[in-house]
Amino acid sequence: MDKVWLTAAGLYVIVLLRAGGTFAVGWLTGAGARRSRFAEKFSAARFQRVENAIQRWGAPVVALSFLTVGFQTAANFLAGSMRMPVRRYLPALFVGGAAWALVYATAGIGILEGLGRLFAEQTALGVGGVVALVVVVCGVVLYRRRRAARIVPETADEES
Repeated sequence: MDKVWLTAAGLYVIVLLRAGGTFAVGWLTGAGARRSRFAEKFSAARFQRVENAIQRWGAPVVALSFLTVGFQTAANFLAGSMRMPVRRYLPALFVGGAAWALVYATAGIGILEGLGRLFAEQTALGVGGVVALVVVVCGVVLYRRRRAARIVPETADEES
């Protein structure tokens, strides 16, 4: 059980730095965009309504985004670029980051322990599974490359 908490603590530090950094990059990007030639778009009434909604109600979205795959970076970046107040962002970051760290620590350790037992107790089955996975990945890559190679000449003929 100690390794779960140690892993969760390490992951928590990582997620705080990564998500907080993404928020900061979003904040700086938004500030730069507001000084660019696109500044008039940021003053539009519709944009102001969206920005106000994110500033006020975006914290739950940020917190829940940590339980998704692929959305949390966008949520943190947009929270920064839309100037979500830091006093609203930080609690969402701390709560969502803790949930993310605990889920990944428990699931990750469980999966690694299961794989370790599989390789220790049934080495042939474990190696066979890895070989099957490599064959499937190679097959998918080859299929996509061949399909892409066939598509390119057909579109070149249509352009002439």
